[in-house]
Amino acid sequence: MVWLIRFKSRSLVSATRPLRDTLDSYRCSQSHFSGFTTDDSVRSFPRKWLCSKAVRLNDVDDIQSRSSSSLEITRRPSVSASSNSLGVGLQEVTGSKLNLFDELKQRFLSFKHHKYLEELEHFETLKEAQTPKFMVIACADSRVCPSTILGFRPGEAFMIRNVANLVPPLQKGPSETNAALEFAVKTLQVENILIIGHSCCGGIQTLMSMQDNSDSSFIKTWVTNGKNAKLTTESAANHLSFDQQCRLCEKESINMSLMNLLTYPWIKEKVKKEMLFVHGGYYDFLNCTFEKWTLDFKGGSDEEKGRFFVKDQQLWC
Repeated sequence: MVWLIRFKSRSLVSATRPLRDTLDSYRCSQSHFSGFTTDDSVRSFPRKWLCSKAVRLNDVDDIQSRSSSSLEITRRPSVSASSNSLGVGLQEVTGSKLNLFDELKQRFLSFKHHKYLEELEHFETLKEAQTPKFMVIACADSRVCPSTILGFRPGEAFMIRNVANLVPPLQKGPSETNAALEFAVKTLQVENILIIGHSCCGGIQTLMSMQDNSDSSFIKTWVTNGKNAKLTTESAANHLSFDQQCRLCEKESINMSLMNLLTYPWIKEKVKKEMLFVHGGYYDFLNCTFEKWTLDFKGGSDEEKGRFFVKDQQLWC
């Protein structure tokens, strides 16, 4: 019986050899590739036989720009030859992209050797749990990185970033922002919530330029969470230029989000008991200054009109 199984296995291998030889004879032009698609004549063959250089190129424009070249489907060469040819092919097509990741690699290695290994005891404690003192809500703008601006070390701040650093009120329903808030306040027991706005905010510019009958989009739908800040700004500063109004709204939206925090009972209760403090921050990257203030819940308020006092106002320059 064993002899019979081995004989049939050899027969099957022999029978498929012509099929693989046929595959080697196929050639496909660059115009037949788009992501993982190939010419119809070879689409039915197992993907593992396809040329690894060609089928994993996502940037079709880069391929089409090399009009004098052609891509072919062949059996994979030996491991060493395949590695070398794959590296050369990717360098030709995506050289600049690889350089970016080479730079990221060097940055990571620099972090590992000059931060991680030098502060190994600190990072060892983070393996057990995180106990941040801050919950930071910042804008997604690439120019505004809280860890860089304020020097937060890993484990010191639990962060959520969104367009225009907005906090929607409780009645607006679930979002990733209030989900992060809930985890930070209820589970991590943070002591401070810091909302950071910034100069030249594209989200606020979108909010201020929106018309009531404008077309909707994901961004416009999101920034309408700051509509009250827009109305307040327009009412108080309609004589100012658009850029000046945007700058005022950038700060007003922070105060509006601070008040929205108090629509969540589990935040308001802790603020009343002074177990949690909520702060506003404004980073002006045009002249590298930072304004900071704290909501003074006990100092006086008019919750019905959405007015609260602030304290500990500071300008860092």
